[in-house]
Amino acid sequence: MARGVTYIGGTLLLFFRSCTIVALGWGTMRERTFCIIKPDAMLARQEGKIIDALLGAGFDIVQMRLVRLDRATAERFYEVHRGKPFWSELVELMTSGPIVAMVLEGENGVAALRRLVGATNPRQAERGTLRRRFGTSTTRNALHAADSAGNAAVESSLFFAPEEME
Repeated sequence: MARGVTYIGGTLLLFFRSCTIVALGWGTMRERTFCIIKPDAMLARQEGKIIDALLGAGFDIVQMRLVRLDRATAERFYEVHRGKPFWSELVELMTSGPIVAMVLEGENGVAALRRLVGATNPRQAERGTLRRRFGTSTTRNALHAADSAGNAAVESSLFFAPEEME
């Protein structure tokens, strides 16, 4: 590689560590995240409006699947909340009807989706957010959105095989 030339896939020595360049640019990058449309929104037939809002916000759908969670999968998915007062109610909700599981991709995907979805409590969520529009309570808040790229990868692996993500 010529000195001063940077390209994706190239190697850069940074503070005595070798790094592979995966993206070029300032401040934004395409990032995958994970989202679930919960049974309460499905029962209210809001999935179309929610998907429209996601697409309108610039997200691409990488994978999408309509499923009904069994109790074991719901418990595994929300394992991080086990022992909290709302855990049983959340597991009951997630097994009460179908969900739409989605892997989305967008500019700064995790943060952008969390902004669009809004605060956990719909009454505290900003106007225009999906939870404010479609949620009715802290548990029945229409959507789940991954809180980090790492958790998005773990969560999506419960619904999609690696070869489906290519």
